[in-house]
Amino acid sequence: MPKIEYEVKKFSLATMETIKQAESIVAEYQAQGFSLTLRQLYYQFVARALIPNTERDYKRIGNIVSDARRAGLIDWDSIEDRTRFIRSLSNWGKPQDILESARDSYHRDLWATQDTRIEVWIEKDALVGVIESICQDNDVSFFSCRGYVSDSEMWRGAMRMRRHTRNSQNIIVLHLGDHDPSGIDMTRDIADRLQLFSGGADIEVRRIALTMDQIEEKQPPPNPAKTTDSRYSGYVSEYGDESWELDALEPQYISDLIRDGILEERDEEKWEAAVAEQEEEREQIADVIERWSELFKEGEDS
Repeated sequence: MPKIEYEVKKFSLATMETIKQAESIVAEYQAQGFSLTLRQLYYQFVARALIPNTERDYKRIGNIVSDARRAGLIDWDSIEDRTRFIRSLSNWGKPQDILESARDSYHRDLWATQDTRIEVWIEKDALVGVIESICQDNDVSFFSCRGYVSDSEMWRGAMRMRRHTRNSQNIIVLHLGDHDPSGIDMTRDIADRLQLFSGGADIEVRRIALTMDQIEEKQPPPNPAKTTDSRYSGYVSEYGDESWELDALEPQYISDLIRDGILEERDEEKWEAAVAEQEEEREQIADVIERWSELFKEGEDS
C-alpha cells in the first residue's frame, strides 16, 4: 500500500476530512479485494450523502484525491485508471520459468461440455477491473463495449458465437450498462446485430444491470437524462427524466450479479468433471518441469 510524498501540501480542515473519508472508503473496498476508479469513489461519496451529485463536486473530489496522493496521504494502488495501460511482451529469466508459467496458466475450455455458453459484455471499459476476477474464476469471456459496439467487433462476436451454436450450445450474453437513453438501447442493439450477423443463431442477450428493480433496491444517485440524446423522448415516456450510472453500484454487487447469472446456467456436475481433468493435465505439465530440471542438472554435470 504505497503512500509516497512527492509534494508538501497544506490542507484545510474540511479538505482533510474529505481525504479521511476517501481513505475509509478505499480501505473498505481494498478489504474486499477491489480497487476503485475515481468515478466509483465519487459515487460512494454521493451514495453516503457526503457530497451532492454534481459535475462540480466530481471535479472537486478528483482534485482533492490527486493532491492527497501527491502529498502521501492516499495509497497510489487504491485508485485505478482502467482505460489507459502499458502493453509489453512477456519475458522470463530462464527456460523453466516459461514452463512454470504454462503450468499455472494452462486451462481447458471448461464450458465445452456445457449446454450453454456465457459471455459478459459491459458498457464501460472503466468497470472491466470489477468484472475481471469473477469472469476469470468461472472461465467466462468478457468484453468491454465502450458504448455502442462497432460493426467490426459485433461481427467477430457473432462469428464466434455461431461456431459455438454449431456445436449445439446455446449462447447467453449477460449485458451490463447504464440506465439512461443510450444505455438501455444498447441492449436492444446488441441483440439485433448479433442476430443479424450470426444468421439467426440461438443467442440470448440478457440485461442484468442496471434495471429499475435494482435502482429501487439500491437507490443509486440519479443524474438528469441527457436531453441531447436522440433516444431521450422514448426513454422519458417510460422511465422519467432521471438516469443512473452503472458505476454507482458497489463492485461486490456487480460481481455477485454476474456470479448468479453464471451459476444459474452452469451444470455443476459437468463443470467439476472438466475442472478435475484440467488439474490432472496441469500435473502432467508439472512432471515435464521436474524432468526438465533433471536434464538441466545432467547438462551441468557433463
